[in-house]
Amino acid sequence: MAKKNSKTVRKTAKQREKAAKIYEILESEYPDSKCALKHKGSFQLLVATILSAQCTDVRVNIVTAELFKKFGNAKAFADAPVGDIEEEIKSTGFFRNKAKNIQGASKLISEKHKGKVPRTMDELLELPGVARKTANVVLGNAFGINEGVVVDTHVTRLSNRLGLTKHKDAVKIERDLIPLFDRDNWTMLSHLLIDHGRKVCGARKPKCDGCALAKLCPKKGVELKN
Repeated sequence: MAKKNSKTVRKTAKQREKAAKIYEILESEYPDSKCALKHKGSFQLLVATILSAQCTDVRVNIVTAELFKKFGNAKAFADAPVGDIEEEIKSTGFFRNKAKNIQGASKLISEKHKGKVPRTMDELLELPGVARKTANVVLGNAFGINEGVVVDTHVTRLSNRLGLTKHKDAVKIERDLIPLFDRDNWTMLSHLLIDHGRKVCGARKPKCDGCALAKLCPKKGVELKN
């Protein structure tokens, strides 16, 4: 048993060493990496993140530019006819469900939290439309609280290709990434992986030849043509 535990410890230490190198390289490659969703304050970020499901950040930023002019806070969203919210967010897709969730979250924030977005994972998960990914976005970017790692499609793809996980499920991927990276870096890790996914490690045509992580990447799941 002791021998097995010793092997596990060595393997984990090696993985953490690799993860630290990956983070260092990405941080150097993308020094200005940050949350792509434009927002002012935690409530706007919460709404924008709910809207970002199955939608690009670019589209969300276009929509929220006008949306936040019409509905400035949680009470405004809570009191508005849901049809008015739907009309404003229609181009983000799944707009009826998103409008319902935004209004439901706004009502709970107004009534239970005195208009302030809660600062704990458990309280955020009580809000309609908020799962762990959204909660992590808000906690990390609005409050500087590193509760977990945001796992989106880019993070899923890159963490698998880099050999940091073998899972496709976001919760399991997050579970694998957390012990590999320093807690203070969890929020930024997602931004760095997302930037690298957008600019270099694309889903269909990854630019492996010019990738700064090439020496550390086993290219799992990447089909390369000779």
